[in-house]
Amino acid sequence: MFRPLSLLFFSFLSLAGIAQSELILESINLPLSGGLQSFAHAEYQGKFYLVGGRLDGLHQRQPFASFDATGHNDEIWVIEPDTGFYKLSLGLLSSSIVDPLKSTNLNYYQEGVYLFLVGGYGISGGSHITHATLTIIDLSQLQNLSSGMSVPASAIQQISHPDFAVCGGQLERIDSTFYLVGGHEFNGRYNPHNGPSFTQTYTNAVRRFRINGTFPQFQVSWENSISDPQLLHRRDYNVGPEIREDGSYGLIAYSGVFQPNVDLPYLNAVRINSNGATEVPNFSQYYNHYHCANVALYDAQNKAMHNLFFGGIAQYFEQNGVRTQDNNVPFVKTIASISRDSMGNFWEHKLQAEMPALLGAGSEFFIDPSIPLAAPGIIDYNQLSGDTVFIGYIFGGIESSAANIFLSNTGNESSASTNFFKVSLIKSQLNLGQKGLENPKSGFNWQLAPNPGTNAQIWYQEPEQSGVFKLAFRDESGKLISEESWPQLEGQKHRDLDLNDLPKGSYLVELYFNDEFISLQRWIYHGH
Repeated sequence: MFRPLSLLFFSFLSLAGIAQSELILESINLPLSGGLQSFAHAEYQGKFYLVGGRLDGLHQRQPFASFDATGHNDEIWVIEPDTGFYKLSLGLLSSSIVDPLKSTNLNYYQEGVYLFLVGGYGISGGSHITHATLTIIDLSQLQNLSSGMSVPASAIQQISHPDFAVCGGQLERIDSTFYLVGGHEFNGRYNPHNGPSFTQTYTNAVRRFRINGTFPQFQVSWENSISDPQLLHRRDYNVGPEIREDGSYGLIAYSGVFQPNVDLPYLNAVRINSNGATEVPNFSQYYNHYHCANVALYDAQNKAMHNLFFGGIAQYFEQNGVRTQDNNVPFVKTIASISRDSMGNFWEHKLQAEMPALLGAGSEFFIDPSIPLAAPGIIDYNQLSGDTVFIGYIFGGIESSAANIFLSNTGNESSASTNFFKVSLIKSQLNLGQKGLENPKSGFNWQLAPNPGTNAQIWYQEPEQSGVFKLAFRDESGKLISEESWPQLEGQKHRDLDLNDLPKGSYLVELYFNDEFISLQRWIYHGH
């Protein structure tokens, strides 16, 4: 078991359009009686409330041993980051209320004082099912409860409907409509050989509904679903909010499992709003494929979105500076970002920093309530002041003793993590990439990414005329170190750069088109 350190690591966090920053994870010791993974959570009046999830690690392969009753979390955990930890009992509630609340992979969303919980996989009446319920918790009625006290029935409302039978999806909201994105209905005991012990149906959809009335008499009205068996056939993944290029609010589904014809994660991402679901073009996500702690940041100055993903499980990881593929889809330490610029270009960047152990799968990020938000669930990066900026916490998830344990899992190779991290950004004095794609001289937008990086692509706006691009790499003194040229091809908006002969270092990079100087950017190259 990994022993927490007071200061785990710091490393460059490079996000195009955001000043170069460093990332700090600091371990906080809480008097926990164990760990928790794959839970739902909410924040109210400075307290974090954790519902459902598992008390053990990765589920075992044998049907009789997987997702057993002893691993269910049948209490509500309450974390006060500055003062401590305690639990609330569900013992006075009926089993019909409690059973969904102690399930795993719930879909959840918080709106003010209310925590909305949909579905979840658990046990009811001795059978393993996906619960077909929407459960609403009034968090204000939990505020004054202390350790061991019981959650009152007056704090709970529950609504049943077959379309709520979803686990492993994500519940979000756009305007006044709830979006139940992806997931599946899984009934019976898990079996890795697709034996007769279970039935499974992917929703292949975004199920949409509204909640009307007042608590505890809320009513549900359903809206038309967004269906797509290609793009929305996924579960156990991350969905992040985004502020789009035009300023509207939407969602992005990142990776997930499993592809219909092969037991491997998706490498694409899907943008979702009221108009439907569309695939992000010309983009592949290689890291952080399963659900893990993640947080979104918006840079209004450059109309850019950035999402950070912490650890988890993925088909790819970096080994000795080389991206490596493992189709066993192992536990990883990877921390990566996915960014989108003002022109709608997406790219992924693996940070130099890593999780301190094989952590992250089924963990959650808690945005600190004092942090300014640009929109629900999105940190306003431009409003973060100071050099060292605390943004929130990471808790829980699965901690694995090795990368690939599934085939030999006896229940002892992994555990529910007790790690509770405080997460901060440190902005450097260097103003690398601050202007991002902005070019006031010519209006021509371009960006080197990732920055810093061990390799790079140039993304640019397609010019109106044919011609030749040239990049000139100069050291800090202005001395020319290297050049690269290429003819513009119709429809081409990005290019992989050949940097094999370029020494490590910090560069001033000049872009020319038909020998006309466009603009200059500063870029750090870490080498191969």
